[in-house]
Amino acid sequence: MIDSRTHIRVARPSLDLEAAERFYVDGLGLDVLWRTSGHVSGEHDLVMVGPTGGGWHFELTHDPENPIPPSPTVDDLFVVYLGREPDPALVQRLIEHGGTRVSSHNPYWDDYGVTVADPDGYRLVLCSRTWG
Repeated sequence: MIDSRTHIRVARPSLDLEAAERFYVDGLGLDVLWRTSGHVSGEHDLVMVGPTGGGWHFELTHDPENPIPPSPTVDDLFVVYLGREPDPALVQRLIEHGGTRVSSHNPYWDDYGVTVADPDGYRLVLCSRTWG
């Protein structure tokens, strides 16, 4: 049964795992929970990032033998509900670590936060609202 204790993994392809890791770890402040060490032929390279002890994480994958180009749309969003205005220093840190500030396709997210595209083009929204 799926409930509030169910662990969630979101997997996304990346053309550059080091760049994606810099954005999500050094920029956003997530932790590296696990990574492959050394490429094994026929297997994906990956890094898992998220909050230590959290119920979710991102699995960022790269297959150097058959790379899958990321194909984000303007509505592929990772929304973080901060409950306050995003700290300008956090937004700047995300940009310094490979992000690009963008306008949202849905103006709701511009009204209630800041949207930053990660190095692969997927969008992170730092939302000033709370959830729940």
